[in-house]
Amino acid sequence: MIQTRTFLLFTFVFFVFCFVIVFGQTTSPETNCTIKTNTTCEECLMIVSCLWCISSQKCIDYPVKSILPSHSVCALSEARWGVCWMNFQTLIITISVIAGVIIIAIFVCCFCCCKCENIGSKRSDERMERQTHLRKFRQEERKAEMRQRHEEMRLKYGLKKDNQYSRFENS
Repeated sequence: MIQTRTFLLFTFVFFVFCFVIVFGQTTSPETNCTIKTNTTCEECLMIVSCLWCISSQKCIDYPVKSILPSHSVCALSEARWGVCWMNFQTLIITISVIAGVIIIAIFVCCFCCCKCENIGSKRSDERMERQTHLRKFRQEERKAEMRQRHEEMRLKYGLKKDNQYSRFENS
């Protein structure tokens, strides 16, 4: 259970970190992307808020209001953000697949933890039930032994009568 909580906490921190990196930084006047227009892709992408368009060889401000850049700004297959060797379309697909796998892994871990806890409780319930039956069986054996001893004592001292209600008949 502690491992699951640690994993969930790590995953949450990772997603918050990624979100802050992707959407948290804004452009400031000193990091204007249009200054880097006539440079290389690597120089343009040194500024996190810039987007490089291969077809037009322009460095433009990333359109943060519309999460994905529109086709009029630059086609997704021609856009580069973060790294020059991967186009934006591939980056989006890769991040989506990784996020999907992580979410499925979280659900599987949660399901397995819940299932394992239930299996463990079923095992302990079965063990407790066996112990209860064993205790009842021993208690019945002790009761039978006590009855046998009492019966032997009644026979030994002549207290046993054929009819238990005979003393009520005499009075």
